[in-house]
Amino acid sequence: MQHIDMNSDEFQAELEKTWAFVEKVNKQFAWVQNPNEEVNEGVAMGLARNKLIYGKRYCPCFMVEGETKEEQKAANNRICPCKPAIEKEIPEDGHCHCGIFCTPEYAATQAQHDAIEEAVHTHSKGLTKEQAQSLLKEEQLDGDELEALIEARSLGMVSFILLDVREYMEFQMGHIVGTDALVPTSQFYAKIEEHNDKKTTPIIVYCHTGSRSFQVQHAMKSMGFEHVCNLRPGIIAYGGEIQRG
Repeated sequence: MQHIDMNSDEFQAELEKTWAFVEKVNKQFAWVQNPNEEVNEGVAMGLARNKLIYGKRYCPCFMVEGETKEEQKAANNRICPCKPAIEKEIPEDGHCHCGIFCTPEYAATQAQHDAIEEAVHTHSKGLTKEQAQSLLKEEQLDGDELEALIEARSLGMVSFILLDVREYMEFQMGHIVGTDALVPTSQFYAKIEEHNDKKTTPIIVYCHTGSRSFQVQHAMKSMGFEHVCNLRPGIIAYGGEIQRG
């Protein structure tokens, strides 16, 4: 296997050509690059490396099969921009498998998501109203994200219902400050009726590890609740304030 020196003039020249290739592909298909520059850099370097080794810009996210050029061609290795990306991945998912090529819509959404992630994980809180509203649309939340949303709710930025779906004994042992109601899984169908008037209100559910609340999340959706978020992996991963008793 040929070893490539990333600092060599040969590699740097090929990398420059690869960036020009990426720009050309984006213009051809009306795509854009991933807002995460680390993703783009890694993929571009992989494409340049494969071009030097194999003579083609094989997708760096997959192993190149075959020892000879004939075997590599027969193995139907992905050549960028690959057919699966053009015909399926980007139209359906908004991005190719490697992530460097995206639709403008996906890139905009991902950029917003990355900004939220940075806000909640770098300094835990401090979301803007727009970020809080966007985060509330997620299907799964982690502890930092829920803590940030609870603060945003206290500031009047968003409105949601926080439900604990564990049992009463667990609730007494400790529950998240800001919990609005207890809906024990063992009494779910009876207790959830008390919240039938809130089907258009965003609801966040949690349990101990996220498993029971995940089941409740899907049950509530089937009952017509428009948006239900689940805290994964449950209260055990929540670093905010806990109330006992």
